[in-house]
Amino acid sequence: MEKQDQRNFILFTVIAVMFLFAYQALIVEPDIERRETAAELAKVQQESADRIAPPAERAISLESALAREGRIVFDGPGVDGSIRLTGALIDDLSFRNYYDTTEQENEIRLFRPEAVPSGFYSGWYWVDEEGRRVMGFEDPWSLVSGGVLSPGNPVRLAYEAEGLRFEREISLDENFMFSFSDRITNTGATARRLRPSGAVRRHGVSKDFLEATTPGANRDRGIVFLGLMGVMDDELIKQSYKKLEKDEMIAATTQTGGWIGLTDKYWLGALVPDQSEAFSTSTNRLLRSDGALLEVRTVGTEILIPTGESRISEQRIFAGAKTREVLRQYKNEFGIPRFDDAIDWGFFYFLTKPFFAALVFLKGYVGSFGLAILAFTVCVKLVLLPLYNRSYASMAVLKKNTERIKEPLERIQKQFAKDPARKQQEIMALYKKENINPLASMGGCLPLLATMPIFFALYQVLFVTIEMRHEPFLWMLDLAAPDPTAIGNLFGLMPWSAEAVKNIPILGFVIGIGVLPLLYGATMFISQSMGTPPTDPMQRRIIMFLPVIFMFVFGGLASGLVMYFVWNMLLQIPQQYFIMRRHGVDTGFDRFLARYLKGTKESGE
Repeated sequence: MEKQDQRNFILFTVIAVMFLFAYQALIVEPDIERRETAAELAKVQQESADRIAPPAERAISLESALAREGRIVFDGPGVDGSIRLTGALIDDLSFRNYYDTTEQENEIRLFRPEAVPSGFYSGWYWVDEEGRRVMGFEDPWSLVSGGVLSPGNPVRLAYEAEGLRFEREISLDENFMFSFSDRITNTGATARRLRPSGAVRRHGVSKDFLEATTPGANRDRGIVFLGLMGVMDDELIKQSYKKLEKDEMIAATTQTGGWIGLTDKYWLGALVPDQSEAFSTSTNRLLRSDGALLEVRTVGTEILIPTGESRISEQRIFAGAKTREVLRQYKNEFGIPRFDDAIDWGFFYFLTKPFFAALVFLKGYVGSFGLAILAFTVCVKLVLLPLYNRSYASMAVLKKNTERIKEPLERIQKQFAKDPARKQQEIMALYKKENINPLASMGGCLPLLATMPIFFALYQVLFVTIEMRHEPFLWMLDLAAPDPTAIGNLFGLMPWSAEAVKNIPILGFVIGIGVLPLLYGATMFISQSMGTPPTDPMQRRIIMFLPVIFMFVFGGLASGLVMYFVWNMLLQIPQQYFIMRRHGVDTGFDRFLARYLKGTKESGE
């Protein structure tokens, strides 16, 4: 095997392996996780007595939980639900504009009461200087004024205990932010020192509560971060649900500004304390008779309240979709540091953020994210045009040189077949004599290598940004989901869904391939046919098989991403052909066309 062929073989093998690893990480592993049972609790060993939470009653239905206690209904443009008067907890919240499927029948529910399976809720309370709760989640508030909570229509609550009177005003904005303004009056005989404290709680194990919020969430975890997320002293803090379930808790303190919460792929429930005050945060996992309870808690700066006087404190809770524009708006309006980093921009964040901004900008002109992706592809192609031109020119020169020295190379290979070292020396001498640079053989692979960071960054954009979720284009119902067509249902002609085809064990992997992955495999094969095939038969077979590998890898990726690469290939093929022909090189397309014309001529005769 010649040295330049060895380099080609190694390089293409590395690229294939990288894509196989990507397929493993993005498709196979999430599917394995989906099939696993939620048995983590059985592996958790008995905890010490001080970590055992009081037994909870058996879980009840959502309707029963919402009907049995006093509640305040809220109704906004972004969210609807209710607040439990006991504890003033936000434990019933759904999104008005986000649904569990593309049919848009059921709203996504983020918060659920404690008594139902996979409870998820948040609230603010108060503790004294010893950390004892003087107003907690089980204390009853009374409604003083207000009806349905909505933007511009706050509600006012009151609660009295231990010589303290709490007056709370809760307001809701146009999106996902709840504000809690507490006026505390000391009616006792001595001064009091209190601290505001907040908590976000989730019940059960992650595989259950993620699925309860977004059906199918365990099938498409991919490489997105799920778990505890926040910013303390401008430092991004993360801890995955898996680590939290292994009792790998965290604690941190910030001097001014920050936030902390629990995040899903698209949704976030977060505490936003007073941004002008210092606060600390901690996590806790309790074992209960009804399962596990994960808690993220903050404790704010101590407030001194002399007897007969009042103090006011304002805190917030974000419960919503991680829409970049909304997060940036809150970042600027309330001074919440790095709030837009609640979106998991990934390792290539320096590409992911500008890519997303470019797609949003282009959408404003072309009207849809589908067309924006096509326009974005053209922009990327123009930026990489010089690199592609040099690479294809290098491939053309290599192909011409290979044809020119084909006979001497074959003689050397036969003459020194049993002496590889001598054969390599003779080949290098031939290259030197013919003024051929063997490293030029790698030039044709440079565009593919250059697109790797673009691949992962664009994948991250399509996978984690909620703006792409359920975004339709042509036959694709969701640009963030795999191609909805499949061989197994004749690309939509048969009455069963592509998802059902793809779920068929083993066989579904093959017949679940859709239109876009097939198009990519075809266009990649055409592009390869214009290059220089390796002289070694085994290498030729491996390289010819690469389009098939890529086709199956792309079969489970976001259709918007595959559409990008198909369109990129369609733009690349004429460019590649023009440059090869300009250098006087016949391509596979030329040979096919010649055979076709010859056959047509002969049939005509």
